This record gives sequence, C-alpha cells and structure tokens, in this order.
Amino acid sequence: MTPSIKLLLVEDEAVIRLCLEDALTDGGFTIVTAATGEDAIRELENQLDNLAGLITDVRLGSGLDGWEVARRARELNPYFPIVYSTADSAADWPIQGVPNSIMLQKPFANSQLLVAISTLLNDAAANPVRPIDE
Repeated sequence: MTPSIKLLLVEDEAVIRLCLEDALTDGGFTIVTAATGEDAIRELENQLDNLAGLITDVRLGSGLDGWEVARRARELNPYFPIVYSTADSAADWPIQGVPNSIMLQKPFANSQLLVAISTLLNDAAANPVRPIDE
C-alpha cells in the first residue's frame, strides 16, 4: 500500500472544514486541519517535510489570514502547492497570489477542490523546480 499524500487544510468554519476534510479524505488524501492562521503556521513549521500542499481559506476570522499562512509556507518552501478559497477575496489573488497556486471561489464543488490540489501536486511532480544555488 502506498502512503497517503498529506495536506494541510485551513478553514475557520467548522462545518465547512469537516465537509472539505471528508471530501479530501474520500479523494485519498490524509488531512491535517487548522482553524486559525496561527495553528496553521505551527503545523507548517512542525510538519512541512510531511506535507505535500496547503488548502487555505483567505479569511480566517481574527488573527492571521490565509494570505499570511501561504506566505509563511512559501518562506519555508518556495515551491509549496497552495489552493486558496474565498467567498469574497478572489479579486485580491493576482496581487497576493503566488505561482503554483489556484484560487477557488466559494461556493465550489468538492470535485473542483480535488482537481485543483491534484493539478498542483501533479505539476510539482512533473516539473520539480530546484533553487539555482543547489
């Protein structure tokens, strides 16, 4: 049996988080969840080598938002695949977004999420990018 791909899911709304976690688990992924930006950054810093990608809501209530979580992920790994989700911040994505990322506008179908993260993971596997100084 092949090991499951582990993703970090960041969503402050419990019902949405559980639905997305179920969809991703049904899609064959192992999910680590975080409800706040601060929790997400802790997970990234503690588990980055075990995580294949990040799915984050842009708005996470008070505290750090999804943009800040994604920036920290990219500080730790500049090529980390990221799927953003938002109900109202999609227009900010060209400014805040980074390469190797996809924006999903809420509401979206679970299949859209699975296709988005799978596309990024497949692209990363097919085109591994290495820093120039390696």
